[in-house]
Amino acid sequence: MADNHVLIKVEHLKKYFPITRGIVFSRHVGDIKAVDDVSFDVYKGETLGLVGESGCGKTTVGRTIIQLYRPTSGSVYYEGKDLTRMGGNELRAMRRKMQIIFQDPYASLNPRLTVGSIVGEPLEIHHILQGKAMRERVEELLELVGLNPYFINRYPHEFSGGQRQRIGIARALALEPEFIVCDEPISALDVSIQAQVVNLLEELQDKLGLTYLFIAHDLSMVRHISDRVAVMYLGKIVELSDRNTIYNNPLHPYTEALLSAVPIPDPVVEEKRKRIILEGDVPSPANPPPGCNFNTRCPKVMDICREVDPEYREVEKGHWVACHLA
Repeated sequence: MADNHVLIKVEHLKKYFPITRGIVFSRHVGDIKAVDDVSFDVYKGETLGLVGESGCGKTTVGRTIIQLYRPTSGSVYYEGKDLTRMGGNELRAMRRKMQIIFQDPYASLNPRLTVGSIVGEPLEIHHILQGKAMRERVEELLELVGLNPYFINRYPHEFSGGQRQRIGIARALALEPEFIVCDEPISALDVSIQAQVVNLLEELQDKLGLTYLFIAHDLSMVRHISDRVAVMYLGKIVELSDRNTIYNNPLHPYTEALLSAVPIPDPVVEEKRKRIILEGDVPSPANPPPGCNFNTRCPKVMDICREVDPEYREVEKGHWVACHLA
């Protein structure tokens, strides 16, 4: 569990993807505001859940934190060092401490490489181990994630989705990182396999002292694995608090709507519960509405919401929200 030592500090992070027109002379005509002024901390040893609907910028946040995407503006501090100002060998050295588990286990493994080459590649790139020592380390990593070390010479197509995701986890652990971005690591898997992979991630966290940013859609799974939960909507974080506060006392109308969609396995409670159904579509991130991003769909919208973007502030200890009602 987290000890309130800040491992990663994200400040006013923005990532815009340019929109261009023209084939020969392409000109910049606008931006997709995938991440638009996001700030939060990740404590050492915790799991911070990041939830929101498709296209809200969750994956872009994860990739920008570990500098797979370079941010448009803002800062990402890893134990006080600003990653956004690093480059070359300095950033390469920091990359050993941060890894990512990708969403699609079918697309994230090179079909032409054996499992041994896939898991051993980070060790080779960073010149850590070679030859027999590398092979032994790869076998050790496969055992760690619950795979048979004899699979080392097999290819990805010989494995099921759950086994492939375990190979992806083994590759992420090869360099002994401290921080891992779990980018929807279970959404492409069967429900029966999802629990196994989540349990594996929790066991590894306890054994190796890992810190996770866990990106997901499934709110019940996020509640199970996360210590704190951040809710995203259209490029902004609208609410952040510990998991029990978010689930028992949501302050943002969007969080309330998301939670109302989570089924409760009690027919009596489920029957009395009121489902909040949001109307309309999510606005385009290329052209977000003025004021609060959520004002076009909010059931509690006021005049101020259409004009003034609410400040993201701490309303109770550890409970952050961006809403005029809070």
